[in-house]
Amino acid sequence: MNLIPGLAEAYASRVPVLALVGQPPTGQDGHGAFQDSSGKGGSFDARAVFTPVSRFCARVEDADSLMELLPRAMAAAQGEPPGPAVLLLPKDVQQAQIRLPGRGPVPAPGSPTPGVPLPVSMPTPTVSAARLDSAALTAVSDTLRGADRVLVIAGEEVAAADARAELAELARRLGAWVAVTPDAKDVFDNRDPRFAGVAGVMGHANVETCLRRADVCVLVGTRLPLLARGGLDQALAATEVVCLGPEPPFVPAGTLGGNLRDALRAVTGRLPPRSRACPRHAGPLPVVPMPSPVSQARGRTIPYAQAVAAVEAALPGDAHVFVDAGNAGASAVHLLPAPRHGRFVVAVGMGGMGYTFGAGIGAALATGRRTYVLAGDGSFFMHGMEVHTAVEHAAPVTFVIFNNNAHAMCAVREEFLQNGTRGDDLFGRTDIAAGVAAAFPSLDVTGADDPAQLRRALLRSNTSTGPAFVALDCDPGEIPPFLPFQSFTRATDSTERPHSKENSDERGVVHVG
Repeated sequence: MNLIPGLAEAYASRVPVLALVGQPPTGQDGHGAFQDSSGKGGSFDARAVFTPVSRFCARVEDADSLMELLPRAMAAAQGEPPGPAVLLLPKDVQQAQIRLPGRGPVPAPGSPTPGVPLPVSMPTPTVSAARLDSAALTAVSDTLRGADRVLVIAGEEVAAADARAELAELARRLGAWVAVTPDAKDVFDNRDPRFAGVAGVMGHANVETCLRRADVCVLVGTRLPLLARGGLDQALAATEVVCLGPEPPFVPAGTLGGNLRDALRAVTGRLPPRSRACPRHAGPLPVVPMPSPVSQARGRTIPYAQAVAAVEAALPGDAHVFVDAGNAGASAVHLLPAPRHGRFVVAVGMGGMGYTFGAGIGAALATGRRTYVLAGDGSFFMHGMEVHTAVEHAAPVTFVIFNNNAHAMCAVREEFLQNGTRGDDLFGRTDIAAGVAAAFPSLDVTGADDPAQLRRALLRSNTSTGPAFVALDCDPGEIPPFLPFQSFTRATDSTERPHSKENSDERGVVHVG
């Protein structure tokens, strides 16, 4: 049952997962076995629970049926769209021998004779360019050839399809601005002059400006869900939209489906080979989070913009970054450029809190690269003790905990939208750094009091081969760069929020250069 949240996120975010779930022996079904989930004898049915959050779910009733079900599960996990596949494995099935045709039984684990591997191949389904819909390909290509100004909005499917090079070539041929969805910051170089910023509710105003100037908007590897299109609906309705990707978007568009890399290559192949200049644009000017009219800060705090700037200054170019939910997540998505040669991962499919701890440790152990986990105190209190795994296995993970002693995004939402903050979203101060240092004496732990100390601690962690932990205090009343809150502040009396005229745009939004 602890697996359900992870599978729900993988389902929503189109991540291929093969889940092998243990079950009591089949002979104990319906007879009061511990953790019985057969659906018999008053127990709940695990298959009914897992089916809604998986592309394929089956109970393996006997060992021989695994030969059929395992390839089907793998194919479903990597299908279109990809997602989780679940096999429920009773204990007696796990311990059984499988007879392979012409080979006899597979020896049991621990026997003198090595076991025979299952003859199961990992399918890699694809759609060749020749099988792309020719009429759709012609329509999309003709539309792009006739456009003077193009905005590309790229999504996470670009990373899943390993199509970054194809995306960059399309943008070069079109002379396009390129924006990314919040979960796809790493699919295009954030320092490229073409980069327009992040689209949606955690994004940059420049994306809407470019969209209004564009003749055509090209969605590449994104269906443009609400978090990615928040604030853009009106401009999208006034702009011609085409979509490249295996699934249709949530907005009206001409669509070229099929394998994304093939679609990108096919469309690019029909464009003039020369590079086109990108029209000038303002760039992704980040909005500095501002204090709320009634600050809840206790003690010394570091503004999110300064904290994220310290992370950017220390972040290795090949690092992986895992960003959690809440104010810390919104600030990182808005303010932190993705590393040039690493992943920038945000779980916005379901927005579950605390996923970064296990995910970051897994990425660090799998790749050996320094991995940064950026999370708030709420996420830490849910799953932060996974730090123990990083300590035990010397995983190269740097945990950065933005502690505002609150469910701060909830508190700000209540202040703006529900006429006041309830006290149960604001907590007594917790010294997370001191607690973690006491729990793990061998762990490099820092409680950062200012941005310079934060940066020094992060740089020190980069030279280590193991984990490090840094905690800093933030103001729970600071308004995160989240469109509903920013829109509210622009609609209220701006005199309550003084700012430097030199660093502002015409709408009174403070920018950091």
